[in-house]
Amino acid sequence: MAQPHGANKMSSLKQHIDSVPDFPKQGILFRDIAPLLRDKYAETVDAISDLFTDEEWNNIDVIAGIESRGFIFASGLAYKHKKGMVKIRKSGKLPNAHSKINYGLEYGDDALEMQKGGGNILIIDDVLATGGTLEAAAKLCEQTNHEIAGIAVLINLTELNDFKWNDVQLKSVIDY
Repeated sequence: MAQPHGANKMSSLKQHIDSVPDFPKQGILFRDIAPLLRDKYAETVDAISDLFTDEEWNNIDVIAGIESRGFIFASGLAYKHKKGMVKIRKSGKLPNAHSKINYGLEYGDDALEMQKGGGNILIIDDVLATGGTLEAAAKLCEQTNHEIAGIAVLINLTELNDFKWNDVQLKSVIDY
């Protein structure tokens, strides 16, 4: 049976992701995207872009990248689609921060900050693990006067989460 076009793209990109056991701590299988960024960056940005229809792209005003690897994909997508790009940063790294959210993640606690803005926003990150970071980012976007038009990640670790945000469907290029 033939695979759909998207499955072929996913398989092609997936082979450029290294699995590193016990990093950053025992029991964690880390998905290293460094080889993917080095060898298939344009194809990766295109694959994330292809998750959305032209109509959906027309409804997006700005793209938010979550620190730090989300910046890599958000900036590529912003350039490709001629959209603005905003940063969702870790606490203390962003001047004129309007909102801050503390949240838990698989390795401990952290906080994110964001400047005030507006318009329809697409949230981008590299990996969705337990969902704490993405949930905090979505809350921040709403607190800073954005309407969430989409949420996408390169990799969704489906066994670790069942992420949902209101009526916005999470989109991912690669699922583990």
